[in-house]
Amino acid sequence: MKLLVVLVSFLAACKAQNPEPCTSPALLSGQLTLATQNEQLWAFARYLYDALGQRIRLQEMGFYQNKSFTYDALLLYREGVMYEINNQESTCKKRALRADFHPMAVPRNASLMGQAVLGSSSGPGQGVLVNTWTGHLPDNARYLVTVTEFGCIPISTSYRTQPFGWMVTSFFNNVIGISDPNQLNPPGFCQDALHEEPIDFFSLFHMMK
Repeated sequence: MKLLVVLVSFLAACKAQNPEPCTSPALLSGQLTLATQNEQLWAFARYLYDALGQRIRLQEMGFYQNKSFTYDALLLYREGVMYEINNQESTCKKRALRADFHPMAVPRNASLMGQAVLGSSSGPGQGVLVNTWTGHLPDNARYLVTVTEFGCIPISTSYRTQPFGWMVTSFFNNVIGISDPNQLNPPGFCQDALHEEPIDFFSLFHMMK
C-alpha cells in the first residue's frame, strides 16, 4: 500500500512538472532586437506592452534596406489607431490600424519542443530555465516561441513572413510593469493629427526608412 502511495505521488509530481502553454504578464516593458532572414531589416527597440488596455509603444532605431532609421509608434488596438510620433519636431501622424490585438502568449495548440537552460546549470543564479514551443499560424506559417518556465517571460519569437522570410525577435531587460503609463497615451500635440492612409502590422516595417 505504501508503495502504491509513493508511486502515485511520484507520477503526480512528474505530471505537474510538464510545461503548459502560458500567457505573459499583462504589463511588460523592456528592450528587443529584431532581424530578418533576408537581412533587409535590423532594429533595436524599447517596448511598452499593456494587454489590459491593448496598447503597445515601440521606440526603434535600426537599418532597413541599408538605410538607418528611427521610429516611434504608439499602437492603440481598441481605438483602431496608430500614432507615428516625432518628439523632436512635436509632430504626429495618425493612421487607422488594421490589426487585431494578440496578447503575448504561447498558443494553446502549440507543441513543446523542449526545455533548456540559458546560461549555466552549474550553480544557483547562473542560468534560467526556458521552454520552446512550435506551431503554425492561421496562414500555416510555422513559428517558434521561447519563454521562461517561471513567469512566462518572452525570450524570443521566430516566424515566417512573406516580405522578410524568417523574422526573429529577441527580448531582454524585461520588467513586469510600466514605470511611466503616460507613454502609452498620445502626446498633446497629437490631438490635431489628421488621419492618413490605413496601415496593417507588416506595413510598419516598410515605413521605417
